[in-house]
Amino acid sequence: MTRFLLWLILLFLCWPLALLALVLYPIVWMLVLPFRLVGIAVDGVLSLLKAIILFPSTVLNRQ
Repeated sequence: MTRFLLWLILLFLCWPLALLALVLYPIVWMLVLPFRLVGIAVDGVLSLLKAIILFPSTVLNRQ
C-alpha cells in the first residue's frame, strides 16, 4: 500500500517519471529474481551447515 501511495504522489508530481517507473518495475524485478533465488539457496546451505555443526551439542544437551 505504501508503494502505491508513493507512486500516486510521483504520478501527481511528475507523470512521465511515474509511467516510466510503472514500465520498468517488472523488468527490474525479472533482472533481480536470479539473485534472490541464489540468496535463498545460499541461506539454505548455510542453515544446513550450521545444523550439521551444532548437531553434536544439541544431542549432548538433551541428556
